[in-house]
Amino acid sequence: MKQIIIERVTTNDIQKLQEIGKSTFFETFAHVNTAENMMDYLKDSFSEEKLKTELNNQNAQFYFALVDGNVVAYLKINFGEAQNEKIDDAIEIERIYVLQAFHGKKVAQTLYQKAIDIAYEQGAKWVWLGVWEENYRALRFYEKNGFKTFGKHAFRLGNDEQTDLLMKKELADTIKLKAS
Repeated sequence: MKQIIIERVTTNDIQKLQEIGKSTFFETFAHVNTAENMMDYLKDSFSEEKLKTELNNQNAQFYFALVDGNVVAYLKINFGEAQNEKIDDAIEIERIYVLQAFHGKKVAQTLYQKAIDIAYEQGAKWVWLGVWEENYRALRFYEKNGFKTFGKHAFRLGNDEQTDLLMKKELADTIKLKAS
């Protein structure tokens, strides 16, 4: 595998963010959702206006993973009021999405580590996320990285209400592992 470069996304990158966001979400979930629900979600969630608002939010950050200069994945993290569920002393990993051709090639792990590094820089005690209860690949990934389920919340995809498992990891555990 060639080197994975991580770059911060800016408002100049909205078109690239739309492309990678739509592509990775579609690849991951189209086979288990209706075409109408997918199209509604992609149109709303990756509109230029919505992405510009998210990119201009000082409590949210996006990062691209690039291989050979091509965007192959992205990460979105949230702090403070930008979190989907307000958890004190925490950051939220809202999205780590990777093109299927790059699954199993350490791209997700590299983005995950970027999120953990930022959490340490921010002085967070927790990292948390929501993952669809039927996204077994993602669930295994987060469990392998030490996340534990602590709750659930609803996620709307078009007219379908789905359930996300809420998972968290205490950063103190990571410090202990690094020290040993």
